[in-house]
Amino acid sequence: MRSPRTALRTSLVATAVCAGLAISSASAGAIPGPAAPGGAIDGPALAKQLDRKVTVDNVHRHLRALQRIADANGGTRAAGSKGYDASVDYVAGKLREAGFDVTTPTFTYDHEIIDAGVVDAGGVKAAADPLEYSPNTAVGGLSGPLVVVPEDGSPGCETSDFAGLPVSGAVVLIRRGACSFAQKQLNAAGLGAKAVVISDNSDSGPDGWTLGDAASAKIPTGGVSKAEGTALAAKAGTTTTVDLRVHIEARPSRNVIAQTRTGRADNVVMAGAHLDSVDGGAGINDNGSGSAALLETALQLGGTAKVKNAVRFAWWGAEELGLVGSTKYVQGLTFEQQLDIALYLNFDMVGSPNAAYFVYDGDDSDKTGAGAGPYGSAQIEKTFVDYFTNRGVPSEGTDFSGRSDYGEFIKVGIPAGGLFTGAEGIMTAAQAEKWGGQAGVAYDKCYHQACDNLGNINRAALNRNSGAIAWSVGVYATSTEDVNGVPSRAARKDARLAALRSAPAAKAAKHAHDHVTA
Repeated sequence: MRSPRTALRTSLVATAVCAGLAISSASAGAIPGPAAPGGAIDGPALAKQLDRKVTVDNVHRHLRALQRIADANGGTRAAGSKGYDASVDYVAGKLREAGFDVTTPTFTYDHEIIDAGVVDAGGVKAAADPLEYSPNTAVGGLSGPLVVVPEDGSPGCETSDFAGLPVSGAVVLIRRGACSFAQKQLNAAGLGAKAVVISDNSDSGPDGWTLGDAASAKIPTGGVSKAEGTALAAKAGTTTTVDLRVHIEARPSRNVIAQTRTGRADNVVMAGAHLDSVDGGAGINDNGSGSAALLETALQLGGTAKVKNAVRFAWWGAEELGLVGSTKYVQGLTFEQQLDIALYLNFDMVGSPNAAYFVYDGDDSDKTGAGAGPYGSAQIEKTFVDYFTNRGVPSEGTDFSGRSDYGEFIKVGIPAGGLFTGAEGIMTAAQAEKWGGQAGVAYDKCYHQACDNLGNINRAALNRNSGAIAWSVGVYATSTEDVNGVPSRAARKDARLAALRSAPAAKAAKHAHDHVTA
């Protein structure tokens, strides 16, 4: 799952090493209470078959393969890396062996290279990460007196926070928190500041920070660590130089697209997961988990399965850089080709160690965030909720926040849904009570870190979600009638038989009418 940052960055002036965090998932994932009564949930034979055949052992085998690929390629499977190319080859090779029609279309993404990122306050130097959309300084930087905004509950979020400070012509240091980076920068820029430096309020560091969009970016803005921000604050009033410069290169990457050779090509069921990791890790939960579960579902289905609707599987590239692979794929389709896609299912992080059981809120029943998905999304949500409920697993809705690959599908009106076990969000006490996790702890403490490895997987959550993925593919490969009104083959056959049966009666009635009126 992507963070707000949208471009891969390479620094030419500094390097940083993120130490892995130890995490234990042995106790996570226990769902209290027995399984729901009544036996297997009712559904198509294909859904039941796939649910049975997709095993966590086989899914985990794919995760081990992805881990070894990362280990052999500098510890990463990020877009543009040899590890990503090897991941593409692994997935595509398995699918070709299973009889799918497989392509690996190439697209380009923006690779952002940091040419300069430093703040120097009278000899106290800090490595600064230019925020996304930040304007560049001139070569050599710009200078001004360092003004420090006092820390309160919302530093820099109101223009009154700058009252009495000589902001005009200054470099302004503001602590992170309470409002967007853009808001802090806009307030300082409006008062005549030359540049803004935002210091972290935690030990995570300025990873993925953004000003939101180009229109909001008024002056050069960089992020520094909490410790460096504190050191800079001690130099208030000192002439300070800020040098922030980046440039963009277009680089190639690939998606993997695999479609069954059977089923209706004008009512395609599409399911996807992003295959790339972040630059700093193997990405085994994010998103090796979704990729592996989807791959095993595809392999158990096979490329020549007896399906009513063709199934198109996708493994997206450069998701971590702004959903690039999926966005360019959808944008490259004609309206008619988009219309051929009945629905889209998205699986991003389905094995989080402190797992939640989130289903995308297709009907906006939670009244949170972006609103409902296109017509049919509510029905997709119900399919997943019913699956979990039948197995004694309570689920919660999660917003279509735009942080994963469903985004462009929803934008063009394609019904969407999917699963998510949580990223950097914190599990509540109520969630821990029903899911057996740890309250007050992130769903995935290794999100976007080097420790997102094989030890970062909750096997029970991976098992349950893999089953739900397999089930949903089987359901919709059989019929999408509840989602888009296209009847199944059986329903069409019944309608034709009913029409044939009624034809003699209609003919007889017409004959009687003609006889009476003759």
